[in-house]
Amino acid sequence: MPAPFQTVAPTGSAVSDAAVQQLIAQACPADAFRGQRVLLIIPDGTRTAPVGLMFKTLHAQLAPVVKKFDVMIALGTHPPMSDEAINARVEITAEERAGVYSKVEFINHEWDNPAALRDLGSITADEIRELSGGRFAMDVPVHINKRLFDYDRILICGPVFPHEVVGFSGGNKYLFPGVAGPGILNFFHWLGAVVTNPMIIGNKWTPVRKVVDRAGAMVTVPKLCFCMVVRGEGQLAGLFAGTPEEAWDSASELSRELHITYKDRPFHTVLSCAPKMYDELWVGGKCMYKLEPIVADGGELIIYAPHIREVSVVHGRTIERIGYHCVDYFLKQWDKFKHEPWGTLAHSTHVHGIGTFDTATGVETPRVRVTLATGIPREVCERINLGYRDWRTIHPEAYADREHEGVFYEPKAGERLYHLRQKPKWAGGET
Repeated sequence: MPAPFQTVAPTGSAVSDAAVQQLIAQACPADAFRGQRVLLIIPDGTRTAPVGLMFKTLHAQLAPVVKKFDVMIALGTHPPMSDEAINARVEITAEERAGVYSKVEFINHEWDNPAALRDLGSITADEIRELSGGRFAMDVPVHINKRLFDYDRILICGPVFPHEVVGFSGGNKYLFPGVAGPGILNFFHWLGAVVTNPMIIGNKWTPVRKVVDRAGAMVTVPKLCFCMVVRGEGQLAGLFAGTPEEAWDSASELSRELHITYKDRPFHTVLSCAPKMYDELWVGGKCMYKLEPIVADGGELIIYAPHIREVSVVHGRTIERIGYHCVDYFLKQWDKFKHEPWGTLAHSTHVHGIGTFDTATGVETPRVRVTLATGIPREVCERINLGYRDWRTIHPEAYADREHEGVFYEPKAGERLYHLRQKPKWAGGET
């Protein structure tokens, strides 16, 4: 179903600021919002998109007529953003925040604070069985930031990219897990891990998307969603407005066209360079997710990120205790791991990649080797079951233009997905 409002730039160009203003004026007519309390939900700094343009245009359109216009950061389980980081995200100065935007409250989501959440009930075991394709049958509790219910209208604004857990990001995903509680968050991440990244990423109607949309329907505050599709360093290629479901549906089609690159053969070595917006391995793991499909069996993927010095500020202790492993490792020892946070287990499997685990011998066999060339010390890499290289010994430019040798170089990893033109068996293909 097409979104009711959309603007798409011709190939090689960008959606103009004027076109953004026009679309927002159509989607958010002043008379329809007059006197209302409006909450704008945006991503944190780990997503490339012109969030500042959207924030400032929406504020200019609505602030003169609404009773309240606030912003919530959809952190999921990411660390809270500082005032300086929030200003950078919405592209305003401290002076502008204290001046023209002084009435705007900027709210960091608190996923792990029960007092900050509202219980919306549960998705029943029967529904979960149907939505998950029979993989699970359990009641899943649904909690969301209770501040949402202080408002008359929710605006969701964020980019759409291929995504390792849900297939394509965007839409209701900015509610779940963006501003959700741990129950639904842990469940759907683990569901994605069980299905596996290669079977999820770049596919639209995944079991996880079905769960996310089912949870989104439990949020009764009226919602309007702006889905952005960007290319390069945040150039806006398309903007779609409508319900979270219909705006995402249209945006994901453009994302599929722009954000997936197909290769004819796999590579034995992949150098995946993390941009500075990934400041810990928890988010820098995207450099593995998006390139895993083109690594040859037995090959090596190197995450090159000298600036990353933390595994995870929030989840690091758990990860250092359990390590990075394939999903088979956890499922075949489920009694040992079932009480761990399922979202952390999912992250572990996504960074490690697919593989096998033999319970008789205790041997885990990964399909590919993942090596960190980061600021994380060797002893930590060994403890978490990943390879180590001194980043100072790697010269990224030496990996460029060597595809004919079986070497692939990605200078800005994490948002573009790479697939093989002919899927191998482990990714659901015929060969």
